[in-house]
Amino acid sequence: MQQQQRRMAAYGVLRDDGGQVLLVQGGDERPDRGAWRLPGGGLRHAEHPAAAVVRGFTEETGLAVTVAGIRAAVADVASLAAGAGLHTDRLVFDVAATTGEVFPPERGGARLGWFTPDSAAAVPVMPFTAELLGRPGTPLPSGLSRVLPLAPTAPAPTISASTARRHRFGAYGLVTDPAGRVLLTLIAEGYPGAGSWHLPGGGTDHGEAPETGLLRELVEESGQVGRVVELVGVDSLHLPGAVGPEGHPLDWHTVRAIYTVVVDEPTEARVLEPAGGSTARASWFTVTELAGLRLSDIAARMVAELR
Repeated sequence: MQQQQRRMAAYGVLRDDGGQVLLVQGGDERPDRGAWRLPGGGLRHAEHPAAAVVRGFTEETGLAVTVAGIRAAVADVASLAAGAGLHTDRLVFDVAATTGEVFPPERGGARLGWFTPDSAAAVPVMPFTAELLGRPGTPLPSGLSRVLPLAPTAPAPTISASTARRHRFGAYGLVTDPAGRVLLTLIAEGYPGAGSWHLPGGGTDHGEAPETGLLRELVEESGQVGRVVELVGVDSLHLPGAVGPEGHPLDWHTVRAIYTVVVDEPTEARVLEPAGGSTARASWFTVTELAGLRLSDIAARMVAELR
């Protein structure tokens, strides 16, 4: 049976005055060896993705950068040695350089280069980078050809974690209908934030793209069929003393991509997931009714923009 692994990573898009994008080519010691990609890399436990981008840029390019905004949330699955399947959730930000100089083109086994979309199409480029540049790229080096970007219709097999230190990638939505009502879900007892009204959404499954996971969760938690409009933010939550539904303590780190979603044909909200899940109820609210609700942190921040 193939072992399923997951990681989260954050990258930045930095352009020069001529519109070229800075890319890095991984060295022999890296799993993406030989392929060009955006600067950045894996998140440390409890690290905000924006902080990971700033750190990654300094380590890989010598530049200090600031994050200007979120550009994309994507996912892919790679087949690694011994049949392991590695799912990577990738958050991509727009960045601006503040200080420093780009390292020499070759440093520590890695290479740096500035590319236009046309010139990037002539070299091996990681699929997520090629997609963001609007180019298909050339075939990847041997050993990387089975890195598969996830389409919105990708299947979603489940996986469970077993360690005390856990991380999770989730997708959530500020969901509205044509009348301007907001859809919220009530967190069930036994889960962090129990009794608070929350944004619909949840953790994505292994092999599942963020938008696909969000729309699946929307159906399971409320019975609504939605349409994703826009990625509007990313949030990082660290709960070192969380207690899971089994009663065991967890050092919990979750990264949440936040979208705006529209339900064009709303119905009465009702929970469809099996009993014992994290959602106790779902309901539509007018903007006026939101003022009297106990909201989760992320729901409070998002609905504040509607008032």
